[in-house]
Amino acid sequence: MKSPNPLTCDHNKQHDSSGHNYHEPANRNRKRAKCTEPKKPAAKAPKVPKAAKSKGKQEKITDTFKVKRKVDRFNGVSEAEILTKTLPDILTFNLDIVIIGINPGLMAAYKGHHYPGPGNHFWKCLFLSGLSDQQLNHLDDHTLPAKYGIGFTNMVERTTPGIKELSSKEFREGGRVLMHKLQKYKPRIAVFNGKCIYEIFSKEIFGVKIKKFEFGLQPHKVPDTETLCYVMPSSSARCAQFPRAQDKVHHYIKLKDLRDQMKGIRPSREVQEVNYSFDLQLAQEDAKKMAVKEEQHDPGYDAAYGENPTVGESGLCNFPSDSSAFSQESNAPTSGQVPNGQWMSQSFMEHNP
Repeated sequence: MKSPNPLTCDHNKQHDSSGHNYHEPANRNRKRAKCTEPKKPAAKAPKVPKAAKSKGKQEKITDTFKVKRKVDRFNGVSEAEILTKTLPDILTFNLDIVIIGINPGLMAAYKGHHYPGPGNHFWKCLFLSGLSDQQLNHLDDHTLPAKYGIGFTNMVERTTPGIKELSSKEFREGGRVLMHKLQKYKPRIAVFNGKCIYEIFSKEIFGVKIKKFEFGLQPHKVPDTETLCYVMPSSSARCAQFPRAQDKVHHYIKLKDLRDQMKGIRPSREVQEVNYSFDLQLAQEDAKKMAVKEEQHDPGYDAAYGENPTVGESGLCNFPSDSSAFSQESNAPTSGQVPNGQWMSQSFMEHNP
């Protein structure tokens, strides 16, 4: 008998063990076997050889890729060596203005000059406001006392990468040292380069906690002097409230007006009234007028880097966490009150009729 072809199938027939065919009952529900042809094995893709696993620790990315070379900011001088340096004051007698910062940054200490950062707005605002008749930079700081009656100092002498490294004790002692400097040289105006600096000084020296702060002329004089206190926005580019030089120049213009009025210099005919509180509209008008002055090219200016900002990127003061940094706030009167009747200056117009 001819054997059935295994590759063919009849769904209506089944084969028993003897080879006889019989028909499957139509009413019987039995699962039928599927007839499929045997599949040919698929051609396998050639295996890609795996990279040999490194033995031991995982391979570092620096072993494979070229590492970007770190910029040498200090020409081979180590940061530890720069931290031992200080930034000398530029002070003399009969100054009109003394600019006060918190403490020297690394680049300022390395350069030996005040406000060397290319992003710092101090020198630009000085020129735009008319306090200097030409665009200067940090290399000219020693010429300002004789030429413009402007000096420089800091509240704390020690150099740090940032103000967070300063202790509360240094702030307390620095405030007293600063007061003695101002009492010795007696400038017409003590200008605090940033709100935070004056808040530290006010708490330590005047015992005053400021609630409603305004930039410009402050209500207190330096003790035992006729030196006025004036606060302007931090010249750092990180000052969030005043991010551009144009935003700050208004306060430099008002500082110039205050200086001229104290020296008896007649104000410009364009100026009808001097207002030492911040006025946004006036600031915008001043910025438009002074924007026509373009900053001259200065090769030394672009080569320098920044210093310690007085205000963080968020625009908040970076005070030490130690609550004992200043006088106890429970006994500190608010701004506008006078502790024991001391140090409250009379109105500015009474001194300058």
